[in-house]
Amino acid sequence: MNVAPMRGGTAVQDHVALAEIELCGDLIIAASAAAERLSFDRIDEVLRVWDLREPPADERA
Repeated sequence: MNVAPMRGGTAVQDHVALAEIELCGDLIIAASAAAERLSFDRIDEVLRVWDLREPPADERA
């Protein structure tokens, strides 16, 4: 496989893609540590998703 060299030698970072990769990694780690399939609630917890009207109890002021 031949890859064309980049001009200028600068690397481009896609911050959204990097964030998505990190979330996927978090999800893979949680799934591999679980004895059973992850529940929707556990997936939301791993991905730090919650209803904006009521954040998780540990993040309430």
